Amino acid sequence: MKVAIYSRVFEQEQKEDVERLLHQLQANKMTPVLFRDFYLQIKDVMYFNTEPRLFDSSAQLDESYECLISLGGDGTLLDTVTLVRNKKIPLLGINFGRLGFLASIGREELQTAVAALVNHTFVKDERTLIHLDSNVPLFGDTPYGLNEFALHKLDTSSMIKIHAYLNGEFLNTYWADGLIVATPTGSTGYSLSCNGPVVFPDSGSFVITPVAPHNLNVRPIVVPDNNIISFEIEGRTDSFLCTLDSRKEIVKKDVQIAVKKEAFKVNLLRLNENNFLQTLRNKLSWGLDRRN
Repeated sequence: MKVAIYSRVFEQEQKEDVERLLHQLQANKMTPVLFRDFYLQIKDVMYFNTEPRLFDSSAQLDESYECLISLGGDGTLLDTVTLVRNKKIPLLGINFGRLGFLASIGREELQTAVAALVNHTFVKDERTLIHLDSNVPLFGDTPYGLNEFALHKLDTSSMIKIHAYLNGEFLNTYWADGLIVATPTGSTGYSLSCNGPVVFPDSGSFVITPVAPHNLNVRPIVVPDNNIISFEIEGRTDSFLCTLDSRKEIVKKDVQIAVKKEAFKVNLLRLNENNFLQTLRNKLSWGLDRRN
């Protein structure tokens, strides 16, 4: 049984946890396959009984992998979505970061997580993705994201004007610093920080949230995810920022852009007891009164 392991950055304080994870996987006859850049960061500070197996890119992953383990925060797990693509390899996030909405399994739960993999007692949550279409090549061969698509002004430039359409029908013109289209998974990310609503992961919707809108009566709106959402952009500058999750591109304002639901989904693994409501209560401190 093979398990891919990905991480962006290794910090010395993570050494004990990474060693424990690798040991427990091997003790349960599971073969860890490390992302090469991550291995190069840890090879001089960790002891390996044998030379570990490595992978460099998405092309080396296939459905023979039990899962891909992400070591880090939510941003690290978002990276793994571009690695597994449509290969149906489930993702398991171990939270070495801070908040951890997606990477919701704490480092103190490593042993429990490995046991869940061995015994297949985990739960698979299907998550929808957002797909970007444009008349110029953007984001290479991974024009999709798990959290959100966003349009944003550049640096200190003036606000931009974004005309938004649903299936070709005019929705609204947003005078704002930017506009976010979030998936249900991304509703707890950038959109939430801009006063967007939290929606359940299986709600079948997109959340359209303006960033610092000039018109105060403009508010986020939830639309069904079977809509194609297209945009026209105006502004005093010729370029603006286009993002998918943590990836970004600078594009000209005359570019034609539309987003829709991606044709495939990704699976996030969770322990039985870690459902969405518990994540909300734990991460957002709902139901707690800290005044006492």
